[in-house]
Amino acid sequence: MAEEKKAQIGVTGLAVMGANLARNLARHGHTVALHNRSVEKTDALLAEHGDEGDFIRTETLQELVDSLEKPRRILIMVKAGAPVDAVIDQLVPLLDADDIIIDGGNSHFPDTIRRESALAEKGLHFVGVGVSGGEEGALNGPSIMPGGSAKSYESLGPLLEDISAKADDGTPCCAWIGTDGAGHFVKMVHNGIEYADMQVIGEAYELLRDVAGLEPAEQSKTFADWNQTELSSYLIEITAEVLKQVDAKTGKPLVDVVVDAAGMKGTGTWTVMSALEQGSAVTAIAESVFARALSSTERETRLEAQETLAAGVRENDTVGDEAFIEDVRRALYCSKLVAYAQGLDMLRTASEEHGWDLKLDVIASLWRAGCIIRAELLQDIMAAYKDGASPRNLLFAPAFRDVIEEYLPSWRRVVVEATERGIPAPVFSSSLAYYDGLRRPRLNAALTQGLRDYFGAHTYGRIDAEGTFHTLWSGDRSEVQTS
Repeated sequence: MAEEKKAQIGVTGLAVMGANLARNLARHGHTVALHNRSVEKTDALLAEHGDEGDFIRTETLQELVDSLEKPRRILIMVKAGAPVDAVIDQLVPLLDADDIIIDGGNSHFPDTIRRESALAEKGLHFVGVGVSGGEEGALNGPSIMPGGSAKSYESLGPLLEDISAKADDGTPCCAWIGTDGAGHFVKMVHNGIEYADMQVIGEAYELLRDVAGLEPAEQSKTFADWNQTELSSYLIEITAEVLKQVDAKTGKPLVDVVVDAAGMKGTGTWTVMSALEQGSAVTAIAESVFARALSSTERETRLEAQETLAAGVRENDTVGDEAFIEDVRRALYCSKLVAYAQGLDMLRTASEEHGWDLKLDVIASLWRAGCIIRAELLQDIMAAYKDGASPRNLLFAPAFRDVIEEYLPSWRRVVVEATERGIPAPVFSSSLAYYDGLRRPRLNAALTQGLRDYFGAHTYGRIDAEGTFHTLWSGDRSEVQTS
């Protein structure tokens, strides 16, 4: 009697992302066991795409586990949070030592750390995998950022590298990131950079329209041209596509009939919260999150503000000004660089805190294809960190430092222009403030620390002595060293 065929990997949770990853695996020659809480989704996938490769249909988690070769690899693709824990709890009693549970959703990295630790005590591997590229990427090749143990990657890595996007040099956009929650942390920061990237593009769009007078169709051509410069990236490319679309119902540019309220699913917020906890200044990312929150403010509040709040703006005198359009392009590039610099600095800090030993050049290489923030500048980022090189900040790398020096006057002019015209440009301006904050010889934090010591005896350091000090700011104003 012939031995029953076993699957190399199982997928439970067959919504669009789970289904597309399963299809991607099957297209690459891997036998995939399918499971969904409602078997109708399993049958629908098989009916529509069953000819794309070898699938094994299962109705229960026990059947899924029984259908897999050892060590078993099971990819969970359900909503982050309690649903992931529920599936894990059902799977654990069915598994053997060294089996691998993979979470491919956008889970919060502390949850991944907790789950990995708990399953390791049971002899099981838990791998948090960041997957970027959306539905299309999941099917045709995403950027993949796996965490977990190095041993688990020996078994799982070849499958993930097989289905990942490939850079122009053929390198898979997948590599082991680090232990426990490292993969999901890197994906979270990726998404934070993505928030900032989209926001600065939006700010450029608004300035080009309201100051330079470029309508969406004209801007589509402008962004397409910009995509041939150092701004070349997926998001710039699709911006050109979005801006040229015309609404069939009204004949207006489609962007004009889309409600101006941007949604978010939490990863940008997590990035900012984590940055605050570890003391990383991700101002560009934070402002992009707040900009989305402001856009979603109750419509009635924004309408009342338009009627009651003064503008105090300067008259427009730069319509059609090619020099200003180039200024916006340069400011956009500088602001994008700051977002990447802040994200990478956050990764560096977290790597030290969690003992992940993150390789920033490797991480940049994973973002070259498949993911949302893929961009030409990632090649220069890889070079900046190649062979263990480690500039204290990405902006210090010569390739970027020299460009910013050239583009800085444009950046400043754009921020001033936006302010005088009453056009919000929170990431353009906060990125410039971050840049200036880095380079200033003295910051006003000295006064802040004086105030803190005055009202709360929080102490301060001196520039000319070691230790901490406290001043009795009223009375005899004497200073005492506290340590």
